Amino acid sequence: MQIFALDAARSFGDRVARHLKTRLQPHEVRDFDDGEHKARPLVSVRGQDVYVIQGLEGGDGQSVNDRLVRLLLFLATLKDDGAARVTAVAPYLAYSRKDRQTKARDPVATRTIARLIEAAGTDAVVTVEVHNLAAFQNAFRCPAWHLDTHGLFARHLAPELGGQRVTVVSPDAGGVKRAQLFREMLEATLGREVGSAFMEKRRSAGVVSGTHLVGDIDDAVAVVFDDMIASGGTMVRAARALKERGATEVMAVAAHGLFTGGAEGAVEDASVDRWLVTDTVPLLRLPPDLAARRVEVVSAVPLVAEAIGRLHANGSITELLAFPE
Repeated sequence: MQIFALDAARSFGDRVARHLKTRLQPHEVRDFDDGEHKARPLVSVRGQDVYVIQGLEGGDGQSVNDRLVRLLLFLATLKDDGAARVTAVAPYLAYSRKDRQTKARDPVATRTIARLIEAAGTDAVVTVEVHNLAAFQNAFRCPAWHLDTHGLFARHLAPELGGQRVTVVSPDAGGVKRAQLFREMLEATLGREVGSAFMEKRRSAGVVSGTHLVGDIDDAVAVVFDDMIASGGTMVRAARALKERGATEVMAVAAHGLFTGGAEGAVEDASVDRWLVTDTVPLLRLPPDLAARRVEVVSAVPLVAEAIGRLHANGSITELLAFPE
């Protein structure tokens, strides 16, 4: 097994490798004045089972598209160099939000990204908490493994929840299934019943509306569960409605903390008592003092490392998924 981590995921990849009691393989990157680049492995990959970890969120001087192209070129290079199997590991998979046509002549970006990754010769894909699981599974023709974060967050929160009444909330109707699976995991971890609720949400031309809330929230700790936090506005909107309905505490929980434009104000908003994300996306867009004070990070490194280890050994990763046998 050989593991490479491109620059956007160097820290995450190094921790994954150490978890697997190995080290990252060296590679060289050269950037040219016109914006082009090249990357090559500095060790032989012929006949090897190779895993390439790359962050596909924009930031730190590289756009989403920059990072995607760097990943595609490196994957293709590994296949050209004779790797037996190449697996792309994207802790955060870009463009997964545009998974269907919502307006006339809309692109279906999820499908296009899948075609690009497969065209590079990729044998398999691993990612964490996609926006739409069905769209992800239907987009790829190569094996595509989705790792949910339900167990990570359930194990993290369970000791703190004690005997308090808990309700898991989806911030919109489209995320009800995701929230339901997390609620079931939390129930199994706590050994008792957990309530459920969901918010109404409508989006048009970037404007979010909808205020209806369905579910019993009164005197409960509300855990708002989603796949990602962008500006944080959806979480704040949900938290305010939940507090008005009698929630004693609101936790905003999501796998990917993008924290894009305007997120600083949302993170500071007192209606959300706690923000919890994983380390699939570095918290580079938030001021360090704000991130340290208001955002809790639950590491996804053990989850990704376990998946890589099992795939390399041709083992099952069913236990890492939220699906019953």
